[in-house]
Amino acid sequence: MATENEKDAIQRRDEALDMARRFGQIPGSHHQAWVIDQMCRVLLGDEYETWVADAKAGEDGPDTYDWNTGIAP
Repeated sequence: MATENEKDAIQRRDEALDMARRFGQIPGSHHQAWVIDQMCRVLLGDEYETWVADAKAGEDGPDTYDWNTGIAP
């Protein structure tokens, strides 16, 4: 029997994959960036902001890289 954490992880996975299926093929890199961002938000939940900050950090400080949230289709 699955634990509550496992059920939550499965639900988040399914929601992220649904986003990919519904919106992932829309033309335009700005829309595809939105899909990636939305999938990350779903998968990471409360950890999203920390994850983005880590993704942006690099050798030149906390804003070495950009994180593109895209444009909703």
